[in-house]
Amino acid sequence: MIHLEPINLVEYWINSSEEDYNVMKYLYKGKKNSYCLFFGHLVIEKLLKGLYVKNNQENPYPIKSHNLLLLAEKCKLDLTDEQIEKLQMITQFNISARYDDYKKSFNQKCTDEYTSEQVNNIEEVRKWLKKLLMVES
Repeated sequence: MIHLEPINLVEYWINSSEEDYNVMKYLYKGKKNSYCLFFGHLVIEKLLKGLYVKNNQENPYPIKSHNLLLLAEKCKLDLTDEQIEKLQMITQFNISARYDDYKKSFNQKCTDEYTSEQVNNIEEVRKWLKKLLMVES
């Protein structure tokens, strides 16, 4: 019989988010803007799932959703209007970069200036969530 060591789910989500953060930065440098923002969404989604696990030890399995606002609500976060707006914006990057009927218009929207602004938003949200997770940036 194989004995598997239990994994630390909070650590799992944080580490997975870090990997995606490095991919996001790489894509940003390469001006692969829509994919950069798609990975930015994954960064935030995984940190929220890690926070969910941290706050729900009795049921540490987060909902299967890409909706960042819904995930934040499940984490019982008290959100400001600005945080709500950023989470709603970042959530769009998942859908827009993933589905063909949205990709073309999303690619046109992802100018260098727009992408830079959104990467800054992702960085701010990431920093806030990591602080809640008490993890060094």
